[in-house]
Amino acid sequence: MKAEYFEDTDTLLITFNDNEIVETFDLNENVLLETDKDGNLVCMTIEHAGRQTNVNQFAYERATVD
Repeated sequence: MKAEYFEDTDTLLITFNDNEIVETFDLNENVLLETDKDGNLVCMTIEHAGRQTNVNQFAYERATVD
């Protein structure tokens, strides 16, 4: 999984895997979801990310189950 923020366009791209993208869906006017041939999520693009998310304080935490 990889998250990239493009400050010049205020775009956040979150890539979940490297599968081939076969379909793109508009979740709303600023969020695109892209899926592979099996319908699995490959990546998500968020336009105007600074207004819709707290991209400047992005954090990752792996939760484990005991």
